[in-house]
Amino acid sequence: MFLDTVLTRNPGLVDAAAALHRNGEIPPDTYVVDLDAVEANAALLAAEADRLGISLWFVVKQLGRNPELIRAIARHIPRSAAIDPAEARTLHAAGAQPGNLGHLVQIPRRALPEMLAWRPETVTVFDLANARAVSDAARELGIVQDVLIRLEGADGAVYPGQEGGVPLGRLDAFAKEAEALDGIRIAGVTAFPCVLCDPETGVPAATPNFGLALRARELLAARGHHDLKLSAPSATSMASLPLLAERGATHGEPGHALTGTTPLHALDPAQPEMPAYVYVSEVAHTLDDGRPAIFGGGFYTRSHIRSALLPRTGTRLGVQHAPAENIDYYRLLDAPTRDADVRIGDTALLAFRTQIFVTRSTVAVVSGLASGNPRLNGLYDAHGRAL
Repeated sequence: MFLDTVLTRNPGLVDAAAALHRNGEIPPDTYVVDLDAVEANAALLAAEADRLGISLWFVVKQLGRNPELIRAIARHIPRSAAIDPAEARTLHAAGAQPGNLGHLVQIPRRALPEMLAWRPETVTVFDLANARAVSDAARELGIVQDVLIRLEGADGAVYPGQEGGVPLGRLDAFAKEAEALDGIRIAGVTAFPCVLCDPETGVPAATPNFGLALRARELLAARGHHDLKLSAPSATSMASLPLLAERGATHGEPGHALTGTTPLHALDPAQPEMPAYVYVSEVAHTLDDGRPAIFGGGFYTRSHIRSALLPRTGTRLGVQHAPAENIDYYRLLDAPTRDADVRIGDTALLAFRTQIFVTRSTVAVVSGLASGNPRLNGLYDAHGRAL
């Protein structure tokens, strides 16, 4: 999906990744991430958001919750959005300030005292039971916690496994009961996803969920709530920040923009954010019909993979489709031409959309590519633990 973009915009990353594998410094099933590019992207996003009057909470699940990358991003975007409790703990340990907790996964009741003690800017609640739990934990700590109300998404605009939220038609009744809880304060609303990229053009556009959030904010304002936040996550990037500002969002939550891997980047290499990672595998064996099999472990069902580069010879082979219900022990490539030289152990480089935290991959953080002095900073697992 992103291989041409990386080759065009960040060829030094491709060369460094190939060399690291060739020299045995990284194993197959490794994402190689350009630390300097990630930090430069964070600085770009922070400056544009500041120009537009929007606040940012950064997301790192797609980066494998890596502490080096968290620290680099936080130098420019200090506050984060943690999508689940495990991510919240990793962000906290790396020194990022908590912006929004409960972003996609509610905080378990028993974890609330620990996490509210960090004094997050907001906590997202999906229903009244969670609002009560946050209020009870906050009262025990002697604080009042700001909460965002998650809106139930519009029909057809919610991903399976992410259901939940307050229906717009029940928001008034929900707010009335939440206002009676003395451990919380209604600080705003959110929904997911609020922005998506057009599959044909890559251009970001508002989803119906964005409209629901805007109407919800109006209803809460009519009840006397002021200075309400509206976080509009998904596809936050340099291309979509003006859309967020125009439609009245107060917060964006950049994730893939930090690595230059939104769908728009696959179609337009000239986007401001630099592509910042490649996936490294190697040829494991060859089928009798000539198709090479490369080691798996890091493939993601929504990757939109198209091709792999074998740097030793410059051969480019298509990547064959694999059913999502099967474990990705290997991934098959198209059979090369008869005169192509493909050997066991050959490096294979790919670049596609990923969520590293759901893989079993290694993450290699590199720096110094722009200056011509590449350095392997360290190896980590898919959850940010040093190897």
